[in-house]
Amino acid sequence: MVKWKADYEVGVKLIDEQHEKLFEIADRAYKLLTNDFILDKYDRITEILGELKEYTIFHFKSEEEYMLSVGYKKFLSHKVIHEDFIKSIDNIDLHEIDLNQDESVKKILEFVVDWIDKHILNEDKFIVEN
Repeated sequence: MVKWKADYEVGVKLIDEQHEKLFEIADRAYKLLTNDFILDKYDRITEILGELKEYTIFHFKSEEEYMLSVGYKKFLSHKVIHEDFIKSIDNIDLHEIDLNQDESVKKILEFVVDWIDKHILNEDKFIVEN
């Protein structure tokens, strides 16, 4: 189970709500992974990936607008980190997902949750401490 926790709050309501939504998307991937009644998960996996990418782009845009509004000094390097995450999502091999669905979801989930966790705690927290 993928859960939001208070430690992830950065203190900006909009950003915190969007971060929480990212955890909700990741939790749906976890629930799909642990659902043994669905044999072919490919369509649901690609749907979740599409939503993750779309929502992440939306969130990054909001977060970047906030960073600019407060004059965040590390804006450019932070933006590059965001762009690299989107590239990683774009580079996921859909054919591999189709061949090894559960293992692929597990790898994607580990990558996404680890990235979100580290990014919020090690990068986003500094935006408000600017």
